[in-house]
Amino acid sequence: MSGTVSMPWMDKAPARALVAALGAGGARVRFVGGCVRDALIGREPVDIDLATTEPPETVLGRLKAAGIKAVPTGLAHGTVTAVIDHEPYEVTTLRRDVATDGRHAVVAYTDDWQADAERRDFTINAIYADPDGALFDPVGGVADLAAQRVRFVGDPGRRIAEDYLRVLRYFRFHARFGGGMPDEAALAACAAARNSLGRLSAERVAAELLKLLGLEDPMPGLGPMRATGVLAALVPEVVAPDRLVRLVAIEEDLGLADAVRRLGSLLPDATAANGVGQRLKLSNADKARLVAMHALAPTILPDMTVRAMRRWLHAVGSRGFADLVLLHWAAGTGHGDDAAWRTALSIGRSWTPQRLPVKGEDLVAAGMAAGPDVGVKLAEVERWWVDQDFRPDRAACLAEIKRLVATSGTASEGRA
Repeated sequence: MSGTVSMPWMDKAPARALVAALGAGGARVRFVGGCVRDALIGREPVDIDLATTEPPETVLGRLKAAGIKAVPTGLAHGTVTAVIDHEPYEVTTLRRDVATDGRHAVVAYTDDWQADAERRDFTINAIYADPDGALFDPVGGVADLAAQRVRFVGDPGRRIAEDYLRVLRYFRFHARFGGGMPDEAALAACAAARNSLGRLSAERVAAELLKLLGLEDPMPGLGPMRATGVLAALVPEVVAPDRLVRLVAIEEDLGLADAVRRLGSLLPDATAANGVGQRLKLSNADKARLVAMHALAPTILPDMTVRAMRRWLHAVGSRGFADLVLLHWAAGTGHGDDAAWRTALSIGRSWTPQRLPVKGEDLVAAGMAAGPDVGVKLAEVERWWVDQDFRPDRAACLAEIKRLVATSGTASEGRA
């Protein structure tokens, strides 16, 4: 044991219900991982996880007997998800690894709490708490947490070889919980494993990288990640992080942290952005956004007119406009002062999307032959409407359509 911890959420009905159900018959149940770690540093937990000596089939039965919804989310790894008031709680049977391949593990169940701790990634994630708050700290996580030190459990190289995603997780956890220089043994092991990271799925890499970039300040993790060659192994297109450093400072002041935009700040151009989006298998929306940050970049300036801002907002929307403004602000484009950039962001937030008051069918009704030229002409009408600062109403737009059709030579034979 290693002291106690006060966790207010342990005394709430869901936690009490889980402990009562899982502890039926005298089984040992403990809270574990992030919820205990966060309680020790005064943070609200994101997830509440429990560990038990009972096999998952018994866990399922006890939860159902107690009227708690039980979902067999990871039976191969001993995990059952309990759902109370629409909130999930993961319950995992104590485990030891039988075989690992760098991505997946074959596990065997155990009743040995020490063995379960020794298969976990970092010491600060291997702290357990009894329902009364008494701590079980078999690998020194409490001291590491107090010292703001992120260490692998046991040999770093061995822990990484069990799951190469732990390399990325190390840098994220150092950025979030570490202080000062990273652990030397951990850095050396991460650097040695960088050429094996290609074995990870693109989806896992992307999710972990975006989690790091989404932290309040990712630089304490990203800097060492770059220095060890890990970042280049994953995203070789990345350039020096000067723009990201400035972007983080600006976003922190504004409360606008955004992981995808931060990734965009590390890339040099639209070609690189497209390549990264494809390789990391980002969503179509995120890929398009990443490319737009660069493809549309050149003409955003801090002293542009409000009318020019509205043109951009119509073209890329409020979020796309915020991306462009913040990236140019961080890059020092136009050397505008902070007030000018803030004004641009404020105008973007208050923007109401404008809709062209006419459609392609109005061109056909005006005598234009149906076909692909309708879309071309409609785009021409829209450019005219935007040039007029969105002021022309439907009647004015219909008049412009008639003028274009009359002068275009694309009328249908029946209406020519």
